[in-house]
Amino acid sequence: MASPEVFAGVFAALFAAHEVADHWVQTHTQAVRKGSPGWVGRLACARHVATYTATLTVVLALVSWRLGIGYSLPNVVAAVVLTAGTHYWADRRTTLRRLADLARKGDFAGLGDPLAAPTGTGAYSLDQAWHIGFLSVAALILA
Repeated sequence: MASPEVFAGVFAALFAAHEVADHWVQTHTQAVRKGSPGWVGRLACARHVATYTATLTVVLALVSWRLGIGYSLPNVVAAVVLTAGTHYWADRRTTLRRLADLARKGDFAGLGDPLAAPTGTGAYSLDQAWHIGFLSVAALILA
């Protein structure tokens, strides 16, 4: 049985890694182009998700090493694939916007000026909530 302490520690580590990867590791070009149509957007998003996934993986390895948390390899693969896949899906932007519209959150998603304050928009808030929700699932898988 997994312990609540392991879940909490792993989630905190994943959350911290997410913040670093999404805001410090991601390049400006990736951030600007990842939602673009066609291959330009797909490749920019894939490059962002690759560095995002690498950041999370390094943090998970450090947590395992320093705190003595042993993960099973299938659980690590499942957690990493889950976070990478859901991150890519949301960061293509149109996909998450369609989900927001279906969930009747379209008005909220449209709040704010993405050029003036991209991190202060409704779309950004929904994007981050999506990512953090799946980080919690990944932490459950790993714990």
